[in-house]
Amino acid sequence: MEYSAVNTIWVLLGAALVFFMQAGFSMCEAGFTRAKNTGNILMKNLMDFCIGTPCFWLVGFGIMFGAGTGLFGRFDPFIMGDYSHILPAGVPLWAFAIFQTVFCATAATIVSGAMAERTKFSAYCLYSAAISLIIYPVSGHWIWGGGWLSELGFHDFAGSTAVHMVGGVCALIGAKILGPRIGKYDKNGKPRAILGHNITFAALGVFILWFCWFGFNGASTVSMDNDASIVSAGRIFFNTNMAAAVACCTTLIFTWIRYKKPDVSMTYNAALAGLVGITAGCDAVSPVGAAIMGLIFGIVIVLAVEFFDKVAKIDDPVGAISVHGVCGALGTILTGLFATGVTTEKGLFYGGGTHLLGVQTLGVVSVIAYVAVIMTIVFLIIKHTIGLRASAEDEIAGLDVSEHGLVTAYAGFAKEPDVITGDEDENTVYVIGDTPVAEAIPVKKVPAFEEGTTAKFTKVEIICKEARFEALKNAMVKLGITGMTVSHVMGCGVQKGKPEYYRGIPVETNLLPKIQVDIVVSKIPVRSVIETAKKVLYTGHIGDGKIFVYDVENVVKVRTGEEGYDALQDVE
Repeated sequence: MEYSAVNTIWVLLGAALVFFMQAGFSMCEAGFTRAKNTGNILMKNLMDFCIGTPCFWLVGFGIMFGAGTGLFGRFDPFIMGDYSHILPAGVPLWAFAIFQTVFCATAATIVSGAMAERTKFSAYCLYSAAISLIIYPVSGHWIWGGGWLSELGFHDFAGSTAVHMVGGVCALIGAKILGPRIGKYDKNGKPRAILGHNITFAALGVFILWFCWFGFNGASTVSMDNDASIVSAGRIFFNTNMAAAVACCTTLIFTWIRYKKPDVSMTYNAALAGLVGITAGCDAVSPVGAAIMGLIFGIVIVLAVEFFDKVAKIDDPVGAISVHGVCGALGTILTGLFATGVTTEKGLFYGGGTHLLGVQTLGVVSVIAYVAVIMTIVFLIIKHTIGLRASAEDEIAGLDVSEHGLVTAYAGFAKEPDVITGDEDENTVYVIGDTPVAEAIPVKKVPAFEEGTTAKFTKVEIICKEARFEALKNAMVKLGITGMTVSHVMGCGVQKGKPEYYRGIPVETNLLPKIQVDIVVSKIPVRSVIETAKKVLYTGHIGDGKIFVYDVENVVKVRTGEEGYDALQDVE
């Protein structure tokens, strides 16, 4: 076989980009879930690739690409056989093998997000091995390995069904068998919003995935040494980008109308929905078709997420079932409508009749049935042997600490307890064990006031909107107040806060970010502080804030030891 350097480099570049999608999935899933499970999410995405690689090498590749029957390839451990019948022109076996390995890992990692925050890590590792050993390779053989769907003319250029829908169906089965997270539904079955902890992570993950998708779809031409491949690659890149962009615009407008505000997380999901949906026909449709398909995906993703959350009661923290399962299936079927006849037969809208549409639908239904049955068996075996779901105690504590002994994935951002540095007074005694407090710490009674003190101290506590803090601070300084304590707090008044939505579900916490300003005054009249604060903070709308006034018994300045009135004065 004569090898092509251009084709080989193109395939290897695509493999590298598809591998980097693991980083995108990691960031996206971690951002859409809670901080206490971040390490677990990152670990699962790493192990999907690391477990999947040897499993696909040992068994999966032979089943998928071996010259067997229309249903099954062959067992070929270590990829020792002859695959010349399936290799792209000019591409060596091992370049093709690594390209297909990263696609297998992508299908596996889709499930991580849907089963997040309540799956035992050991159980997930077994699932990851199962999908790479047998589940993905068998349906992949039908589609890409010369199997029966391929012979019928089923068109799935880069894996809307072969990769994404397979992962989406596995996610659906896994999430259904697991059940929802603790606190996801109330006693009446009404869903509660469980907010993701880091939208920045999620956004970065989506942008990484979008970037890598150009390799996922574009490099699936597996050649760049002829004019037809070059033209096709350009069209694939353009259509891939178009579908994602239009899907985002559509979801932004749709959620703006539906929820009264454009939903951030849902719009980022729409980008992935557009990318997943166009993957089957990115080589076969026109830019107009890609745009129309993107519009459809942008609406469907919102309705699908709401359906699984509110109707099916299947808890999917990141929307993986809707993005990969629903839009993967839909994109494959829509190819039967919008295919222009460039790389496959024409779709229904271009005069090709219903044949391609029928084949696409048959392929989708067949793969769903196969994956659903086998995946149900796998998950039930795991459930009834080592167990699939983490205990309630572990879930509440977070899988980071319970499964991995990781106290927090954000140690650098957390306040840690003081430790002995060795610089302390040598006479200091550090008490450990069960010594009673009365014996360990000398108690000395200090009078609150000196004899003859008549000064009155008052604490004014002001709760206000974050946006009004600077104006309040400047007004207090002009009034002569130079000392204040400021805290970021969460709270609500009697109105219970303004309702907001997260992924189409009302956020029921009713806690809004506020600023708390604490001021202790003696010299300056309390009424002046109150009236100034009211004037600065007043807008006439709900949420302007509250002012609380307390009597203070005494004030002590630590640096000088001054107490009472003098402690509040900044005089050297």
